[in-house]
Amino acid sequence: MATEAPVVAKDLVLRTEARRQASSAALDSGARAQLGQFFTPAPAADFIASLANVAEGGTLRVLDPGAGVGSLAASLVARLLIEHPGVKVSVTACEVDPQLHSQLQATLDDCVSTANSLNAHVEVNLVRDDFISWATEGDGLLAQAPEPFDLVIMNPPYKKLAARSRERKLVSSVCTETSNLYAAFMALGVHLLRPGGQLVAITPRSFANGPYFRLFRQYFLERMHLDRVHIFEARNKVFADTAVLQENVIFAATRTAAPERGPVVVSTSRSYSEELRQRAVPYAEMVDPDDREFFIHISADEGDTQLAASHSSLPATLASLGLQVSTGRVVDFRSKDHLRPDHVDGAIPLIYPLHMRDGAIIWPVPGAKKNNAIMLNEQTKKLTFPSGCYVVVKRLSSKEEKRRVIAVVFDPEQIPCERIGFENHVNVFHVDGAGMPVEVARGLCIWLNSTLLDRFIRRFNGHTQVNATDLRNLRYPSIEQLSAMGHSWESSTWPTQEEIDELISQHVK
Repeated sequence: MATEAPVVAKDLVLRTEARRQASSAALDSGARAQLGQFFTPAPAADFIASLANVAEGGTLRVLDPGAGVGSLAASLVARLLIEHPGVKVSVTACEVDPQLHSQLQATLDDCVSTANSLNAHVEVNLVRDDFISWATEGDGLLAQAPEPFDLVIMNPPYKKLAARSRERKLVSSVCTETSNLYAAFMALGVHLLRPGGQLVAITPRSFANGPYFRLFRQYFLERMHLDRVHIFEARNKVFADTAVLQENVIFAATRTAAPERGPVVVSTSRSYSEELRQRAVPYAEMVDPDDREFFIHISADEGDTQLAASHSSLPATLASLGLQVSTGRVVDFRSKDHLRPDHVDGAIPLIYPLHMRDGAIIWPVPGAKKNNAIMLNEQTKKLTFPSGCYVVVKRLSSKEEKRRVIAVVFDPEQIPCERIGFENHVNVFHVDGAGMPVEVARGLCIWLNSTLLDRFIRRFNGHTQVNATDLRNLRYPSIEQLSAMGHSWESSTWPTQEEIDELISQHVK
């Protein structure tokens, strides 16, 4: 029987993979996008299942929320049948899409019959309902909350949650505030774990930093110990037969109330079939205990560690520089009555990302799709800044752009004006709501456009947004170093990337 188990278990995975491929081809792509569905290919499911810690004895209670056709459950059961003969497993699988219920039920039944053929025991429960409703409200009006699970294994849906959505309110009522379905599933997974239970998941990397996931990170890190983190060097290797290009991370974490945090194993590979490179990372290197934003810094290799160390060694914080950064105050759809396509009497410049080019603000841009000006009056004055030198950073960048951080200087000598409006899609560095010395602004602009900073942001930010919170949490060269770099940028021509990086190497030791 022992020699038969690997073959029989592998056949279970292959049959499930056939169901996944058939379902993926049959389902409408628009409907899948609406639900945030991305099915788990067999290689990914096998790898995720391999990270689960399984103790001997008793019945292992497993939850697979957003189960799809049951790929994760099948891979987990297959692994257990090979490694733990006679295992007893109880699998609860939740799936909201009725188009998948027959295929998911077939996979669950397959798990049961395969286990029976190997003298093991698997019992299954298919929850044909929205996981969030089931996890927060029970199966009915008088139903009890689900009992705690030993293992939660998931590939959750990826979809933003509106601030007033029913799902967001339900999750907040039992655990924490979340802004995306995948974080909601993770939070409820934590909520449903017994002490010592484990969560294993593949998710976007974006939860690791940024303001939108702060409360979720706090909830998660206060209750869970990160045991293992795996990242892929190529995004398209994770869901190879889909159009998903998210930066994904696979992790395993254990529910604990103990304050001690041991090292985290971080592994990397280009694909599932390649040999893994792994190392142990001190927990404080990944999660700074003094960081009130609860950022999770995932260092892929020693190069990342050196990069993080270089960043940490920088002498200044934004506060110590006497600088602040804010999101642009003008939200155009809320101020549309005051906006003007071109400059007119009584109007002042309104700066959008389209005005940012080669280290400077190019204004106005005739014929632009966005407006060039905003009327200055009692309603809009509080949304604007007085004339002065500012550093402006794009909030959004595409994955294809050469740099994640794109910064320019607003120079009042080039654009004379009484006040300036900055639109909500840019961040603005300032001094207590006013401008800064021109040499500091130029030096700061050079630093923000450097390859060193770009490498750090790309490695440790899991999203393409550059939020004001991200910028506040960075470290910076000293005010003297910034001023020296600013003095070095004397030409009216924007320096090349090589010249920028040379200035950094000269002035930032």
